[in-house]
Amino acid sequence: MTHTLKYFFSSCLMLSLFLAQAQDTSPKGELTKQTTSTKSTTQTSKTDSVIPETPETPEPLKTVDLTEKKKDSIIPVPVKTDRYGVRVGIDLYKLTRALYDKDYKGLELVGDYRLTKKYFLAAEVGNENKTTDDDRLNTTTKGSYLKVGFDYNGYENWLDMENIISIGMRYGLSTFSQQLNTYKIYNANPYFGEVPVITSDNKYNGLTASWIEVVAGVKAKVFNNVFMGFSLRLNRLVTNKEPDNFKNLYIPGFNRTYDGDFGVGFNYTVTYFVPIYKKKVTPKKVEIKK
Repeated sequence: MTHTLKYFFSSCLMLSLFLAQAQDTSPKGELTKQTTSTKSTTQTSKTDSVIPETPETPEPLKTVDLTEKKKDSIIPVPVKTDRYGVRVGIDLYKLTRALYDKDYKGLELVGDYRLTKKYFLAAEVGNENKTTDDDRLNTTTKGSYLKVGFDYNGYENWLDMENIISIGMRYGLSTFSQQLNTYKIYNANPYFGEVPVITSDNKYNGLTASWIEVVAGVKAKVFNNVFMGFSLRLNRLVTNKEPDNFKNLYIPGFNRTYDGDFGVGFNYTVTYFVPIYKKKVTPKKVEIKK
């Protein structure tokens, strides 16, 4: 019995030792196997996750044709209308000159008609009574005149403006009479003093003169259809019928002759425009090249 117990206890002790040794060795092996398998799995996953990059194929370059013409952009211009009609008025200079010059009376009517966008048919008609006192002569001129010609407007108006800066020409014709009031006889040797003034009532009718004049003027619109303007004139006589014994010192419409063929003139006018019809202005195409 005693031997049996000893054998039993010895067997249990050996079994326990064997189990203890098995527990110490088995986990290590399993851990090694697990680590090895983990490493191999990680390497496999890493190997599987790395995808080799393929080189991108470059896009083909676009060719640009430099000779291709680009379309021009067109900017529309607002359409406007031009008024055509007759402008009539009066010369304020001749009308008011009688207020401060007792030797002058005169009246001039002016007018123009718009032919085209830039050209105007122009005319002036008037009557003058002028007494001229010269060193040797004192004469009174009475007569009427007519001037006909054209004006060219060189001013480019904006929108509906109708101002005018013009240059033009006129052909003038005058019919008049000269009355010799007094005269002095020229004395080459004034030793005994001057010859007294001689009074005369001689009158010469049927005198005529014609001339060409260059006109430069301005007209500005101050109110609706009302214009103010002025002009300067340079005259050159073409024909001049004179009395037998003295020269024309003053010609109606031509002004003072100054014993020559040239003269100057001036007028200051107020006119009223009477519109007859309107004409649309063709818009211009403004092209901007890119």
